[in-house]
Amino acid sequence: MATDADLLSNVVRSQAEGLATLFGRMVPAEGTPEAAATVQWAEIAGRLHSIWTEFQVEQLGKAGSDKPPHFADPARWIATGEAVMRQLPFANPEVQQNLWNEGLALATAVFGQYGLGPDAGKRAADAAGEPELPRKDRRFADPEWRRQPFFAFLHQAYLMLGEHIIGMADAVEGLEPARKAQLRFATRTVVDALSPANFPLTNPVALGKAAETRGESLVRGFENLLDDMRKGQLTHTRPGAFVLGENIAVTPGKVVFETPLYQLIQYTPTTDKVLKTPLLIFPPWINRFYILDLNAKKSFVRWAVEQGITVFMVSWKSADASMADLAWDDYIAGQIEAIDVVRERLGVPSVHAIGYCVAGTTLAATLAVLARKGQGDKVASATFFTAQVDFEHAGDLKNFIDDQQIETVGRLSPDGYLDGRYLAASFNILRGNDLIWSYVEKNYLKGEDYPAFDLLHWNGDVTNLPARWHLDYLRDLYRDNRLVVADSLSACGAPIDLHRITTPAYIQAGREDHIAPPASVWKLTRYLAGPWTFLLAGSGHIAGVVNPPSSGKYQYWTAEGRSETLDDFVAGAQEHPGSWWPHWADWLRERDSEEVAARGKRKPGGRGDRVIEDAPGRYVSER
Repeated sequence: MATDADLLSNVVRSQAEGLATLFGRMVPAEGTPEAAATVQWAEIAGRLHSIWTEFQVEQLGKAGSDKPPHFADPARWIATGEAVMRQLPFANPEVQQNLWNEGLALATAVFGQYGLGPDAGKRAADAAGEPELPRKDRRFADPEWRRQPFFAFLHQAYLMLGEHIIGMADAVEGLEPARKAQLRFATRTVVDALSPANFPLTNPVALGKAAETRGESLVRGFENLLDDMRKGQLTHTRPGAFVLGENIAVTPGKVVFETPLYQLIQYTPTTDKVLKTPLLIFPPWINRFYILDLNAKKSFVRWAVEQGITVFMVSWKSADASMADLAWDDYIAGQIEAIDVVRERLGVPSVHAIGYCVAGTTLAATLAVLARKGQGDKVASATFFTAQVDFEHAGDLKNFIDDQQIETVGRLSPDGYLDGRYLAASFNILRGNDLIWSYVEKNYLKGEDYPAFDLLHWNGDVTNLPARWHLDYLRDLYRDNRLVVADSLSACGAPIDLHRITTPAYIQAGREDHIAPPASVWKLTRYLAGPWTFLLAGSGHIAGVVNPPSSGKYQYWTAEGRSETLDDFVAGAQEHPGSWWPHWADWLRERDSEEVAARGKRKPGGRGDRVIEDAPGRYVSER
């Protein structure tokens, strides 16, 4: 029986051999003008074969010691595709007849645009004089897809078939809503993967690039593919383009406290006076904290410091085997500890807190624990960036959450932690065309150079997760939705009841967020006992948050008074251009505008202040 490695080898080998065979058949007779070009193509085929052979030898040396990532296993992808197709009515004679009839009509119409077939005299053209095809998709926007009738029909037939397959998934009856959503998601994922744009011999743009570069693009792309196979992760940005503390995560500051779970960074003030109440930011530990400190122009941290706010940031440690037994209690306790450290360090009664994504979910639980213990006044205000507490309609990630998927996560964590590459692959699949297949085409098929893009660098800078915490999080929150059931969960010796939270809250959601949909984020307002302000930002989970005023991008919406539903909010909301950050800063100052001089421990690392190291610290670079 073939192993997973054999299957993967066969997939790549078949592509390389197919190209080599194609080149071989193009060999002209000796002495013709094309003979020199033939030598070049033969050399390219030889280099591809040599590169692949070296890779195989290299992998044989690692056999048994380093298994390929689960999500990179072609056998599992093929099994997923087969499982999806088995649930769709392809065997239905009526479905087959409809597909045949529509396919025949499409072929007649498309080839007719090129003067071929029975509709040859009915050619239409757009303003650019190109054939007018019935379906449009940005994946096939390049004119090469319309230049030849074969490729025109190929991508039009794919789009037609994709519409039918997705329609079949939508029409399947007898499934529970969650299973139906999973089927739709899996179907769309499979359809996206089968695009002719994703394969070298069916992509005219890639073939044209190969001809233009005399095959060098194929070599570069193949090398890119094998490099990613070595590291088990898709590359989005140029390796080595960004260095922590040099051109990314560069806001000056010091690590002032650390535990085995996190480091606490305090940033250096740039104003003479600062708000008396400091700001403590809890980023998600499923990513690196510097999403909020990408560079000087995009940094929320730098901007907040410039507004006269003393900013602290938690930098979570990427999990290793020593963290196998960490549970949600540990992260909640970590947040409470960080709050107390900041309060004691600056001699203040309370902090403003921000929780982003999963850290925002955890911040809600932390506030509930503090409220239960009579310590709610330790947090003067709480800001939630794209954070959910009610997971009933929690977006596309729900498609990965069922008993089978949870069991799989457990098997993928033999050392007590989940490799961050698995989670990165899951997030990439949510936007497969944007974060997977467009890069397959550009970097594998066309051999293009990677861009130097800070956001994509951050996206690929993965962190590992403690297995116990991750499994509990998936079961208790995503699957069973227990956080919104009063006293169903407990932490730090206290039952969790969100209705006890009286802390003033600022709740931000992204209008196009597919990870934490705005309708899901809105539900937080239904559980708070204190005052809250809801803001809807343009864009999604990242760009909706990281939108500095200097960019002039997007917009946000606010509404006066209390809205009972998100639809009511949207109906009565006023749109504002640009960044929502100044709106948040005004809201924060409305809570408490008292200022103090930026001296003493407000300036970390000053005389008599013992600190650990410069920001961004070492935890952020540990794998």
